[in-house]
Amino acid sequence: MASTETEDPATTPDGGGTAAATTAAAPAGGDTTGDLAGLEAGLDALESRVVDRQPWLRAAAAKALPPVVAVVIVLGLWQLAYHFELKPHYLLPSPVDVFGSLRQKWLEGTLLSFVWTSVSRGALGFVASVAIGTVLGLIVAQVKVVRAAIGPILSGLQSLPSVAWVPAAIIWFGLSDATIYAVVLLGAVPSIANGLVAGVDQISPLSLRAGRTIGATGLAGVRHVLLPAALPGYIAGLKQGWAFSWRSLMAAELIVNAPDLGTGLGQLLEQGRELQDMSWVLAAILLILIVGIGIELLIFAPIERRVLRSRGLLVKG
Repeated sequence: MASTETEDPATTPDGGGTAAATTAAAPAGGDTTGDLAGLEAGLDALESRVVDRQPWLRAAAAKALPPVVAVVIVLGLWQLAYHFELKPHYLLPSPVDVFGSLRQKWLEGTLLSFVWTSVSRGALGFVASVAIGTVLGLIVAQVKVVRAAIGPILSGLQSLPSVAWVPAAIIWFGLSDATIYAVVLLGAVPSIANGLVAGVDQISPLSLRAGRTIGATGLAGVRHVLLPAALPGYIAGLKQGWAFSWRSLMAAELIVNAPDLGTGLGQLLEQGRELQDMSWVLAAILLILIVGIGIELLIFAPIERRVLRSRGLLVKG
C-alpha cells in the first residue's frame, strides 16, 4: 500500500521529490524489520490497556467460582467413594473424618505451630536459595566458560528428586536443621539459577548495548539493566524455586525426625503413618497442599501479574 501513495518523482520541483520517493518506497523493499517491530510494539501497547474493568466483586466471583466448583466436585467424589466403600473406612475415611482430625489439632492448639514450623523453615531456606541462585545464575549467564562447564549440570540437578539428597545430607549433617536446609537449597537453587539464565537469554542485545552506552556496566549494569530486563524469566524461576523448596522441605521433614527439631507438616504426616491413622495422614496432606497453593496465590501470582502487566504481556487479569 505504501507504493500507491508514492509521489511521482517527475512531478516534484526539486530533489526533495527523490528523497520522498526513496522514503516511501523503503517499506516495500528489504528493510521491513524496523516497521514490523514498530507495528508489533504498537499492538502490544494497545493490547496492554484494559479498556473495561469489571467491578471487583464480579471479578473476584469469576476467579473464585471455578476452583470452588472443582473442590466441591472432588469432595463429592470422595464422599461417594467412602459411601460405596471402595476401600475399608479405616483406609479411606470420609471428608468429615479428615476435617474432624484437623479440628481436633486446632482445639489442641498445635495446628498453627505445625504450619509455622514448616513455613518458617521453607521461607528461610527459600531466601538463602534466592541469594545463592541469583549469584550463580548471573555468573552462568555472563561467563561462557562457566556456562559450558556447569550449565548442563544445573539443568540435570533440576530433574533430580529432592528426596535423593536426604540420605547424603543426613550423613553429612546428622539429624539436624542443617540437613533440612541443605536439602531445600539443593532442590531450589538450580531452578532459580536456570530461571535467571533463561531470563537473561531473552534480553534484547540492543538493551544491553544501550545500557553500556549510558555507562551501566558491572554491578550497576546488573542492577539497572540485566535484572530488570530479565525479570519475567527470573520471576518464573523464583516460582519454580519455591515449589522445589516446599517439596524438598516436606521430603526432608518426612525422613529427618528428632525431638529437638520440632514438628513440621512433614513430621506430622510421618507421625500419622506411624499411628496408622489415615484421617491424620490425609489432614496433613491437605495442610501441605493448602499452604503451598496459598503462598503461590498470595505472593508469587500477584508479583508475576504485576510484572507481566507492566511489560504489556498481560492484557487483563
